[in-house]
Formats: sequence, C-alpha cells, structure tokens
Amino acid sequence: MSRRPRPLPGDDADRFGRGPGTPPAARPGRGAAPGRMDRSDRSRTFPPLPQRSGARGLFAESWWGSAWLDALEATALDSARLARGRTYARDGNVDTINITPGRIAATVRGSRPRPYNVVIRLQELSSGEWTDLLDAIAADPAQLTALLAKELPRTVAESGVRLLPGPGDLVPRCSCPDHGHPCKHAAAVCFQVARLLDADPFVLLLMRGRGERELLDELSRRNATLTARESRSAQLAPPEAAPGPLSGARADARAAAAAAIKANRGARERSQVRPRAEVRTDAEHRAASAPVEPASGTHSPRGVLARDALADRLLPPLPPPMPLPPHPGQAHAFPDADGLPLDADALEFLATDATARAHAYLSALHTDITTPSAASPAYGPTPAARPDKPPTSGISPFPDLTPWQDGIRLAATAHPTAGLTATTRALYRDLAAATGRSVTDVARAVAAWRQGGLEGLTLLDTIWNPPAGDFDRARSALTAADLPPPPPPPHPPTHPPPRHNHLTDPARGIQLRFGHDNRWYPYESDPGAEDWWPTGRADPDPVGALTALLGR
Repeated sequence: MSRRPRPLPGDDADRFGRGPGTPPAARPGRGAAPGRMDRSDRSRTFPPLPQRSGARGLFAESWWGSAWLDALEATALDSARLARGRTYARDGNVDTINITPGRIAATVRGSRPRPYNVVIRLQELSSGEWTDLLDAIAADPAQLTALLAKELPRTVAESGVRLLPGPGDLVPRCSCPDHGHPCKHAAAVCFQVARLLDADPFVLLLMRGRGERELLDELSRRNATLTARESRSAQLAPPEAAPGPLSGARADARAAAAAAIKANRGARERSQVRPRAEVRTDAEHRAASAPVEPASGTHSPRGVLARDALADRLLPPLPPPMPLPPHPGQAHAFPDADGLPLDADALEFLATDATARAHAYLSALHTDITTPSAASPAYGPTPAARPDKPPTSGISPFPDLTPWQDGIRLAATAHPTAGLTATTRALYRDLAAATGRSVTDVARAVAAWRQGGLEGLTLLDTIWNPPAGDFDRARSALTAADLPPPPPPPHPPTHPPPRHNHLTDPARGIQLRFGHDNRWYPYESDPGAEDWWPTGRADPDPVGALTALLGR
C-alpha cells in the first residue's frame, strides 16, 4: 500500500544506537538499582527550529558548536552539498529531531512530497572513558558549575577523553537517492544540531551515551564524596598544619556546585506531571497533614486543607473556543522507513479520517445541525445518526460501529471509486482475513456502504417489515410512470406472510429495497442467479431508483 524508500545501509541498530546482539544499556537513576538507566532520560526530541534570520551568518555561536561543524566540513566530500544543506537548515526544512546515545534521527522536507529519513551515527564513550571524564569534571567545581550554566569548558572537551567529534566520526545515512557523503539533507540536520549544541551542551553528552539526569546524579555523588574526603582530611591534619590558601574557596565552590545540582534537579522534577499513583485520598491527606505535637507540650497551629481554603474562591470564566476552520486540517506526512511496526500510508489515512470526523462533529456543535449525515455523508442518514436534538451535550453524533462496519467504512472511503485495482484487491484481502469474511463479501459490503452509508450496509444482510404507507404506494407510483412494477415475491407455505421490504423482478434481475430512511436502494443480479449487488445510488422516489436501474 505504501511506497518504501531505499533502505538505509548498515542502519541495523536500534533507537538507542545499539547494534544487534548488544544488551540494553543500564538505567541508573534516582531510586533505581545501580546499572539501570531511565530510558526517557536517554531520548530527547526537539521540535522544528525556526528559520534562521540573516543570509550568511554563522550557524554556531559557541566554540563547541563550531567544533561540531568543523567535524562536518572535514567529513564532507563536496562543499556544494554543504552549502545546499545550510540553505535547507536556514529555511526551516528540518522537522523534528530525536537524539539518543550514538544516534541522531530527523526528517527533512525536500523536493518530494514525503520527507526524507536522516540518521547520523556517532561513537559512544566506553565505561572507562565516562569514568575518566566524570572524575575530571568532579575534581574541579568550576567546571561543574560552568556545565550547569550550559557552558562547555575547554578543559573538559580537551581532556584525555575526546568528547567532540573529529574528522570521520560523523556517519550520515539518508533515504534520498543522493549518494553524497553527506547529502544536503544530512548536512542540514548537522547544521541544526549545531544550534541545539549552542543552547545545551548536555545534548553532546547525550550523543556520547549519557542523559542529563543520570550525569547530574553521578556528579552529585562524586562531588559529595570528594567534599567528605576533603573535610575528613582537614580534620585529621595536625594542628600545626595550617590550611592552604585555597581550601576555603574550594569548599565554597563545592558547596555552590552541590546547590546548583540540587536546583537543576528540582527544576526538572517540577516540570514533570505528578504521577496519579502519588495522589492521596482525603483521609490520607488529613493524616499526613495532621500536626505532630512536639515533646515540649507546645501545640503548633493546625493547618487548613487547600480544598477548604479555596472552596469559596470565584474561578474566572473559561475563554471562548477558537473559531472553527472552514475545512479540516491537513494531516502530517509520515516518512516511510523499513522495519516500522506500522504502515505509514495507513497511519496517515487514519489521521486524516479522524481529523475529518472531528471537524464534522465541531461543525454540528457550532451550527446545531440535527442530521450528522449532512456533515459526514459517509455515515448516511440512518436513524442512529439522527438525534432528535442538536448534539450540544458533548456526545458524538456519529453512530457506534462494529469493527466490521468501521472496516467497511474505511475501505469505502479510502478508495471512493468503484473500480477494482491491485491496491483495492489487496485491501479487500486483508480486511477479509481480519474479519473472517470472503473477499466477495467485503466487495459487496463496500458497494453497499458507497450506496447509502450505514443504512445501505444494514439492508445488505437484514430484512424488515415496513409499515403501510410509502412501501405500498410504490407500485402505484411505478404504474403511473409507465414502469412495470416488480411482482411481489412468492410466499411458500413455510415463508412468513409479510412481504418484507423487497420489490423483486427475478426475470429481469432487478430489485428495490426499502430502507428505514424512506429511501429506495436499487439492486441487480444476473437473471435467475439470486446474486444481488447494490447498484447506483439510493433515491427517495422509487421511480427514480428504478429508472436509473433500468437505464444501466
């Protein structure tokens, strides 16, 4: 169903940069066992960056961002591709960027409708290299303070551990047909990553294998250990040994670094939503908030529940809803890639369908449409889809569909034309296998949905006894129009006496079915075959329905 781009050669590592057979990295975190890493800390997603003002300005403002671009230029084999990549990045063609250890993934909008998949790989640091790097940072409180201020000290980057990439360290891959190294799409991603590095050097540390939270936890532990060791050494020193001139300043620097780490961690935790499992009940809240009387016998003032204190507070009115756009929005184009657990085209179609249904529902709320079929013709004017009052209660005006009915609806709207193509045949086969029906049943049901929506699909398999009225007057109307009315169906002794809602002429292979919506649904079959198929559109006038059927 979807068109797959050229696979990314050698791109067989997972989203955390691990190759096949590599065990998952550990996730050390607060309250977690050593050697275990919080996966969410090792994955950061950045929204598309705004267009860069200025025609020829530098893309990196920091020295480490410039070093990143130096590695890109040293890797590039064609300066013209770099120039085009710079233009792509400046014009905002790079979409969302996801960074995990050893891997940068992004989509870039090019000359084709679908964006291209770009993956840039970078070697992660080993455990020993991380130990040396963290020891070097923790040994100097000034370096730790600078890092918390989103500055990368040169002494850290130029230590024994090579933190910044060098020539050949960046390995780009792209789904475009250009075999350049790198192509303009991969170059555009590298230029945008330089802007991310300017804002936060922890992005570089994440590329090398560690997330910001676990780094701060580890640096906090090392800083506390060094502080305790230096304090113990000062206590055990002989009295005649005077403290060094820098001992007091160094202690102050370590205390400031510890406070900065704590403040940074608190800011990150406050930005996260409190889990629901931590929400206390009223009884637990009263028990936890009850004051504890001190041993001296003095009583502290009893607190007041926030719920009681704010009970009489007047809440401001909600802002008015945003105006409804005249048409549903366009769904995002999802990039194709091999190995995905889903079909990009199918996901895009489902998103478009959900957008159209939401727009139809909001249109019904805004205009007080009592018949949702006017906003969504695919459902048809069935009784279940026609509430007696406008859907102002917030309940969806669309009828509840079974998986079979919704699958037929999607199949009928995915390919509105009645012709059978290789794509529709494959779709019908998949739907038949998923629902336990035959391909013929699926094709017949799709034709019924296109004829009259849910009511058309209902009439395909069910019969009912209409009350006297329009159904009985249909023969007179057909006779007055000089059209031979279909004879009434025979009633064998074992058949119930009602005529149901079918008018059938088996000799000519035509049939009219009367629906709950007071419309006539034309069917046709080969004479004597009794293989009825929906043909044409439903019509409230039996003469119009039969005329269209005979005209075929």
